[in-house]
Amino acid sequence: MTTVIHHTTIVTGERDPFIHFNAAIAIENDLIAAIGPTDEIMARFPNAESIDGRCKLVMPGFANCHTHFVRILARGISEDQSAPNQPPFTRKGRVPFPTLSPEQRAAMARLAVLEALRSGTTAAMDITNNIEDYAKAIVASGLRLVLAEQVSDRAKGARVGEPGVFEADPELADKGLQRISDLYAKWHGAEDGRITVAVAAHAPDMVSPALLQALGDLREKLDTVATVHLNQYWGEVEVIKNSYGMLPTEYLARHGFLHKRLVAAHCRCMTPAEEKILGASGASVSFNPVVAARSGNSPRITDLEAFGCRIALGTDEFTEDMMQVLRSAVLIERLRLKATERPRPEEAIRWGTLNGYRALNLKGCGPVQVGSKADLIVVSTRHAHLVPTLRPVAVFVYQGQARDVESVMVDGRWLMRNGKVLSMNEEEVLREADRVSREIWLRYFKDHPDLEMPDGFDSGFTG
Repeated sequence: MTTVIHHTTIVTGERDPFIHFNAAIAIENDLIAAIGPTDEIMARFPNAESIDGRCKLVMPGFANCHTHFVRILARGISEDQSAPNQPPFTRKGRVPFPTLSPEQRAAMARLAVLEALRSGTTAAMDITNNIEDYAKAIVASGLRLVLAEQVSDRAKGARVGEPGVFEADPELADKGLQRISDLYAKWHGAEDGRITVAVAAHAPDMVSPALLQALGDLREKLDTVATVHLNQYWGEVEVIKNSYGMLPTEYLARHGFLHKRLVAAHCRCMTPAEEKILGASGASVSFNPVVAARSGNSPRITDLEAFGCRIALGTDEFTEDMMQVLRSAVLIERLRLKATERPRPEEAIRWGTLNGYRALNLKGCGPVQVGSKADLIVVSTRHAHLVPTLRPVAVFVYQGQARDVESVMVDGRWLMRNGKVLSMNEEEVLREADRVSREIWLRYFKDHPDLEMPDGFDSGFTG
């Protein structure tokens, strides 16, 4: 029940100390028992399983604070269909996301979790409606999960970010609130606390004042975290201005939905005044740099952090690759700032690990330090793109790839070891996801002859 990884480099995630060289880490059951010089730790735990950590990094696992597992179905189909940044902001003509059966949703969610695990993710907040459709399937993966049941009450037919005046449907609100309560009763605290449940308001332009208040009251009653897509699209800004005469962040503040246990995603269509309001609330911001770049509009992360927001990271949709997110976060913010030295790669590591765990209120988890839960990853640096490894964190952020992650541990349990996934049947997951996705899209384009298949669409299936 005790494991020692020795002669290795340990990245704690904390500022002091941030890194230990030629060190060892001891893991007992689900906790980190000791960190220190290799000889000292090996002498303390002579009967432990011994793992040679030479040419490896031991570091905190990634916490993905904003993802939609099932939407991995649309990768290669929808990346070029972000909402426009110029009036009239309409999304008409874009290919809508297909309606899936619970079994189809489960197949796509398992695929997303598999990619997340292989990319070094140890914790993730999945945001969608009717998560119960596939909750059991993803819980079995062993990842630390925050299940965020998403609710809206804007009349059916409206899409997030779509201009227009808000019309509420009370029945949608009631059903959504019940879904959260039911999911919380079944899953919150399950698997010895590895699973928690959050309250998700879809977006300001999708949630009425009454529902926003009800969601806030429910979150407080359940004593959990909340999340919302905030200032995601310019069309969202237009709806709130036309419907309520204010801006989205002001709208949330007016109805009491801003607080220190809120994770606000995107925040890219904001005024400086809104950034100050959000920062003063102590809310966390999930910076989703890949989708920001894809949409041609990135948030002012440096300003949000200066105003008091905790910055965390997320993949959003179509990918679960947190390595891509780490690097993109640094490069996109530098490009926006026209800066050459900030943010630093060490900041990106904190955003993607400790800050994410704290934003999700996952207590006792996050940093690689004595007493913390053993949620960690082992990275091999013996690759051409990572040598010379003179400044390991910088090299990892700037040149690292998901395949460099060779082992993943959550709660002291190996989910992946030496490149082999242990908690899922990888071939079965890939085969089923490929079959299901082809079946869904072929039927969808057949049923919608007005929509053109994307260039290069492969309708074949080799199994």
